[in-house]
Amino acid sequence: MSIDGKFRSISLLLIAEVAAMSLWFVSAAVLPDMLREAALSSFRQAALSSGVQAGFVVGALTSAVLGLADRFDPRRVFAVSAICAGLANATLLVSIPGSFPAIAARVATGALLAGVYPVGMKIAVGWGQKDRGFLVGALVGALTLGSASPHLIALAGGANWRLTVAIASAASVAAGLLCLATVSLGPHHGVAARFDPKVIATAWTNRRVRFAYAGYLGHMWELYAMWAWIAAATAASYSTSLPTSEALQLSKLTAFIAIGAGGIACAFAGSIADRIGKAEVTIVAMALSGSSALAAALTFGGPIWITFAIVVLWGLTVIPDSAQFSALVADASPPQQAGSLMTFQTALGFALTFATVQITPVLAARFGWPPVLAGLAIGPALGIGAMMRLRRMG
Repeated sequence: MSIDGKFRSISLLLIAEVAAMSLWFVSAAVLPDMLREAALSSFRQAALSSGVQAGFVVGALTSAVLGLADRFDPRRVFAVSAICAGLANATLLVSIPGSFPAIAARVATGALLAGVYPVGMKIAVGWGQKDRGFLVGALVGALTLGSASPHLIALAGGANWRLTVAIASAASVAAGLLCLATVSLGPHHGVAARFDPKVIATAWTNRRVRFAYAGYLGHMWELYAMWAWIAAATAASYSTSLPTSEALQLSKLTAFIAIGAGGIACAFAGSIADRIGKAEVTIVAMALSGSSALAAALTFGGPIWITFAIVVLWGLTVIPDSAQFSALVADASPPQQAGSLMTFQTALGFALTFATVQITPVLAARFGWPPVLAGLAIGPALGIGAMMRLRRMG
């Protein structure tokens, strides 16, 4: 297919990814407004966000073992998953906030999004080899912008949290239809001829894949805990200087800018990775994001402009390496196995984030935000060690 065809398909795929992934942090974005309507325990508050992670793990493991992205047309998998995820999320409109049905809806949404993000990567890597870092980086950038968007929608919608839920749900349904109708598969798309669960063993037997997985886990230790709770953390920090209502509004804006900044950085980091090396980019990104986590802890409750600047820098550097871990797995895998191995990689990473997202507000309530923010730097430190070993392999 022509360069124009590649540009058109990738561009439309990115739009669909942004729209569908707007579902991920809907509950985190509307939680302060939801709490005005219903009193929720800290466990239920966390479950509304970590339930998405738990569901994603189940969905991703199922998809990886069954090889769905490699055996079937990934555009159809993406479309069905995005449409069903939007419908599942829309049930929040008729559920009691924080109730079991509401949490179950978030779990189902997460499970279905496993057919959106990893499958989108499968489509993207089929369009290139030499520019694979950029392609996957652009896709993860779209995921990041989509994840940030509920905070912007919530900011515009004020206290009407149901409007945010409705808009994100409708966007996901539209994303599925867009992908199915307009996105094409690239010349490097690989198809598995049969169901082979042994593909998953490659995650251990292939040393390059194994080290890429290890680096990814260090990265994920930090990423989703930061994304899910940075609005709550900055609201607590800002409230030492501002009235509560103003602190909440500013925290929503901070979260959107911080997460969105990382999305813009992903494609740029991907283009650099294609030139200087993917492992090198992950090391630099984790060093910067881990340092930002420590700085956010040290300046917590200080001048608002300092906290804002550090958090935006953190958001800018916490995500660009994510795409490169996936690209490293794709580079080290046979084309017909890349979809399953990238999906399994995300399943392991999100299994870890289920714990970090769930426990973060509990620890913050007990020990305060500064030690919790500092603890997020542990993951990048371990991830750097894994990527240094991968880099030494040449």
